[in-house]
Amino acid sequence: MCPSQPPNMSNSSSSSSPIWLLSYIKLQFFGRVRRFLRSKAARKRYGSTTDRFDIVSIKSSVDDDEDVVVQPVIGREKSEDDSAVVLQRSVKKLHFGRWEEKEKAAMEIERLAREDGKTRKLMAELEVIPVLVAMVASDVPSRRLVGITALIELARGTYTNKVLMVEAGILSKLPKNINIIDESTRSEFAELLLSLSSLANNQFPFASSEILPFLTSILESSSSSVETKELCLGTLYNLSTVLDSAGPLVSNGAVQTLLMLTSIKELSEKALATLGHLVVTLMGKKALENSPMVPQSLIETLTWEDKPKCQELSAYILMILAHQSSAQRQKMAKSGIVSVLLEVALLGSPLAQKRALKLLQWFKDERHAKMGPHSGPQTGRITIGSPINQMEAQVGKKMMKNLVKQSLHKNMEMITRRANASEDSSKLKTLVISTSSKSLPY
Repeated sequence: MCPSQPPNMSNSSSSSSPIWLLSYIKLQFFGRVRRFLRSKAARKRYGSTTDRFDIVSIKSSVDDDEDVVVQPVIGREKSEDDSAVVLQRSVKKLHFGRWEEKEKAAMEIERLAREDGKTRKLMAELEVIPVLVAMVASDVPSRRLVGITALIELARGTYTNKVLMVEAGILSKLPKNINIIDESTRSEFAELLLSLSSLANNQFPFASSEILPFLTSILESSSSSVETKELCLGTLYNLSTVLDSAGPLVSNGAVQTLLMLTSIKELSEKALATLGHLVVTLMGKKALENSPMVPQSLIETLTWEDKPKCQELSAYILMILAHQSSAQRQKMAKSGIVSVLLEVALLGSPLAQKRALKLLQWFKDERHAKMGPHSGPQTGRITIGSPINQMEAQVGKKMMKNLVKQSLHKNMEMITRRANASEDSSKLKTLVISTSSKSLPY
């Protein structure tokens, strides 16, 4: 029986103290393993009783040979016994074996965790997670990789195991330089972080600042695969859903990195969705406004007809930036956004059309448009976008007229031809008439 307290070593010599301590640790460990196996045996007995009732009912209805009916139960019991033995041996080697034995034990634990969800949850009681986290910090590539893969399986679908990994310091074990690890290890790290980032949505104190340098390094690296970058983007997306994470994300340069990734069609949608979460925060909006890539990179995605979701997200971000900011609207106008918005208003998805029409409405001469409280940007008694004096009013009016004329002459023929090829003329007429849309659901 395992003692509840360590033996009194006050009378023993200092040389024998480590021996007593190691014996005590082993006793506690094997006591924990015995309790675990007894719980499995109890569940197995309960399950085998249920199986016998099922066999009786099957035999009464099908009158099959007895050996054929009993054989699956015997095979299952033998399989469970083998798994229990393998688990006991693997956990023992993981705690007390040599490094080669630890690696093989970690591989066995990964296999058992992948095959049995209940075993995955109960493994935390055997304290295998701290040992695996220590293996992740190793400089030996093979040892580090088996530790990561085992943690990925243990984290799958278990909130408790994820918390234990974070508490064991897994976030601080990330490599400082991604160039020292190969692409396979990068992908495994990215998959584990994506799984752990779900804790951010459960009000768990997730130290996002510890993992952001690692994620941004992979996203900015030309040697990382698109699949690995997609996993890292998923982690950033999960973090961006929490307002408290906006500060660390912006301070670590995530906004600039995400804007760069919007030009890659395989990654653009997730990058734009993450920017959509950040733009509603004060720090995120300011970072986007000060970026030299805005609004050109967002206007570029508006032209992707084969990516309607990207058009919708880009239009949403542009709306947030243009709202109550005449400076941002002037930057957009100089970048040629009006002609692109006209095209989206005619050929985009329904949501993209509504957002494009709303932006176009804001670019009108607002002196001739009476806007309601929800139909455009307003600030106090001065309508944002309206010039303060008459001279600026005339300059703004001429600029907008010239932009509209140039856009219509250059694009109307092309837009009409493409619209007729994809949709009938009745829809085109409906879209043109509906330019006075009211409130827009963001």
